[in-house]
Amino acid sequence: MKKKELKMSLVPNDFLLENKLAKKLYNKFAKDLPIIDYHCHIDPGEIYANKRFENISEVWLGGDHYKWRLMRSRGVSEDYITGNSSGKDKFKAFASILPYCIGNPVYHWAHLELQRFFDCYLPLCSATADEIWELTKDKLAVDDTLSPLGIINRMNVEVVVTTDDPADNLEWHRKLKSEDGPCVRVLPCWRPDAVMNIDSNNFRAYIGKLGESAAVEINNYDTLKAALIKRLEHFGASGCKTADHGIGKLVYAPCSDNEAAAIFDKVLQDDLIDADGADKYRYALLTFLAEQYKRQGWVMQLHLGVIRDVNTLMSGKLGANTGFDSIGPFSGITDLEKVLDALNSSGSLPKTLIFPINPNDNAAVNTIAGCFNEPGIKSKVQQGSAWWFNDTIEGMEQQLISFAQFGVLSNFVGMLTDSRSFMSYTRHEYFRRILCNLIGKYASGGKFPDDTKLLGNIVQDICYNNAKEFFKF
Repeated sequence: MKKKELKMSLVPNDFLLENKLAKKLYNKFAKDLPIIDYHCHIDPGEIYANKRFENISEVWLGGDHYKWRLMRSRGVSEDYITGNSSGKDKFKAFASILPYCIGNPVYHWAHLELQRFFDCYLPLCSATADEIWELTKDKLAVDDTLSPLGIINRMNVEVVVTTDDPADNLEWHRKLKSEDGPCVRVLPCWRPDAVMNIDSNNFRAYIGKLGESAAVEINNYDTLKAALIKRLEHFGASGCKTADHGIGKLVYAPCSDNEAAAIFDKVLQDDLIDADGADKYRYALLTFLAEQYKRQGWVMQLHLGVIRDVNTLMSGKLGANTGFDSIGPFSGITDLEKVLDALNSSGSLPKTLIFPINPNDNAAVNTIAGCFNEPGIKSKVQQGSAWWFNDTIEGMEQQLISFAQFGVLSNFVGMLTDSRSFMSYTRHEYFRRILCNLIGKYASGGKFPDDTKLLGNIVQDICYNNAKEFFKF
C-alpha cells in the first residue's frame, strides 16, 4: 500500500467528521485553538528539565495503563508490560496486539500520535514495528519539538494544570515561574486525597509530612485545619485555581467539628476507627475544604465512583495505577445531592465539576447540576468531560448529548487529558472532532439552525473560551 493510501485509511483528514458542516466547524473553528489542559498527571519536574526521550517505548509505555490493560487482554507476559524486557521488545509486544483492538480509542490515539508527532502514516503492527521504532527513535534524537516543552509548544498548549499533594513544596512550579524558566504556564492543582483517607495505613505518617510542609505541629483537628489553610494559601500564591478529589464513594455524613476532632484524635493515638467514623471525618473535611475553595475562587473537581485495585494479587505486586481499576456503581445520587445542597445552604459551594465514572449516571448528574446555578456564572455546577473508561467515541457523545439534553451544552468547559503522557494532547483533537460531528449532525438534521457563525462560536466556547473563563486562567 502506498503512503497516500495509508494516509487516507489511518486517521484521514475527515476522521470522525461525517458531514460538510462538521468538517467546516472543525477546520475553521476548532482545529487551531489553543489547548487548556485543566487536569493532568504530568510531572512538572520533567517539564522544567525538558527531559529528552530516548525512544517511543519511553514515551508510550512507561506508565500508560490504557495500553497495559490491552496487552494483558491479549495474553502478553507481564515481563513485556511492566517487567524487565527492553524498551524495543515492549514496543514490539504492543505493536503485535494493536491491530486486534478494533473499536478501542487507544488504536486511534496511537495512530494520531504517530501522525502528528512523527509524520508516520504506517499502521502499527508486527510487520511495521521495527521500521516505526527506528523512525521514531531517530526523530526523538534530533527534533527539539519532541521534548516535553517542544511537545507542549507544538500542540499550542496554553495552560497545563498538574496534580499536586498539599504537602508538596511546589519546587518545580516555582522554577517554572522564575525568570529563567520556560515560557509555558504550568499551574498546580490541589489533590488532598491523602489527608482525606483517614482509614489508610499511611495516614499518620502523612500527617507528619503535611505538618512539616506547613511548619505546623499537627496534634489535633484544629491544627490540622490550620496547616491546611497555610498550604492552601501557598498553593494559591503559586497560581493554583482548582482542587481535585478522587472519591471512590461519596457519602453524606453530617459531622460536627467536635465529632471530627474526636475521630482525628483517635487515629493519631493509633486507634482504629470504623467505616462510619471515616465517612464522617471525610465529610467534615470536605465541607471545610470546599469553604476554603469558595473563599479563594477555586473550582472543585469531584472524580467519583472508581473501584481501585480490583485485582488485589496484581496490584499488590505492582502498586496503584497499574491498570487494575474499574467502573463502580457510584456512591449514590442521593448523597451527591445532599452534599451539594449542604454546601450551597451554608454558602460554601464553589464552582464544581462532577466526573462520574459510571456513564449510567450522566443524566442524574446533569439534572442535579442544574439545581445549583448562580447569577453571573455559566453552569456553576456541571458534569466534567467523559472520564477514563468513557473517553471513547460513544462515551464522549453520550456525555455531550446528556449535557445538551438536560442543560446548556454551550456552557461546557470541554476536554482535559487526565494523562501522564506528553503526547496525549491529541486527545483534544479527538474530542474536538467528536464535538464538531455531533453539532454538525444536530444542525444538518434540522434540530438546530444551520448558522455557521453561531455554531462556530459554540464550538470555540466549548473547546477553549469556557475553560478559560470558568477557571479564571
